[in-house]
Amino acid sequence: MARPVVGIIGNSYLMNDQYPTHAGGTMNSEAVSNVSDCLPLLIPADPRYVAVDELLEVCDGFLLTGGRPNVHPEEYGEPATEAHGEFDRARDAITLPLIRACAERGQPFFGICRGFQEVNVALGGTLYPEIRDLPGRQNHRMPPDGTLEEKFALRHVVSLTEGGVFHRLLGAAEVMTNTLHGQGIKTLGENVVIDGHAPDGTPEAIYVEDAPGFTLSVQWHPEWDAANDPVSRPLFKEFGRAVYDWKNAKTVGAIRQSA
Repeated sequence: MARPVVGIIGNSYLMNDQYPTHAGGTMNSEAVSNVSDCLPLLIPADPRYVAVDELLEVCDGFLLTGGRPNVHPEEYGEPATEAHGEFDRARDAITLPLIRACAERGQPFFGICRGFQEVNVALGGTLYPEIRDLPGRQNHRMPPDGTLEEKFALRHVVSLTEGGVFHRLLGAAEVMTNTLHGQGIKTLGENVVIDGHAPDGTPEAIYVEDAPGFTLSVQWHPEWDAANDPVSRPLFKEFGRAVYDWKNAKTVGAIRQSA
């Protein structure tokens, strides 16, 4: 039987400074294929080429990846400033309604970094444009120099809610994570629950309360070394189980309709 399909949300990227592409990190596909045991499918996140309704039918779950462009602040009612950085309005146009549809349907999604922020914005929340400019906050951005191993190295603790969703899944009240982001949650979207914080109070783990499916999202990058990292591996395995459950339920429903 074919594996369930996980749509990996791609980012617009200019190759060689002139050739437009849709790109997705290899480590995302590796984590989905090797840890979640699902078929990775890169999605060109642009409404000129794909529609949310089509994606919901073709894919069984979605990985909302990180990316350099940020969610445009107009999506949460604020003007753009230089601090907000680069944008990808085409991706906004796909991911935000996709998240709302998945949360309502129970179709699994896993948000990472920008994807974590998209979940909050899609459900009515807002973002800080630059965490490091806030009093008492650390610099959560990726180190500008060094190897990939150094940039994705574990850099701070995330404290999880005692007895919460992440605590139960990961089996620990504190976990070590990498950190490669500039923005962060300001106000929470509807039914968005913060389930983990960095030492400076920055939200790092969320889920959508009362949503019927998998909605876990993290501000760090668990796709790095996902097969070996003790925090990343259970997250992608649980996501994979949720995607398999969705595919199986969809198959059973189709069989019943045809009977």
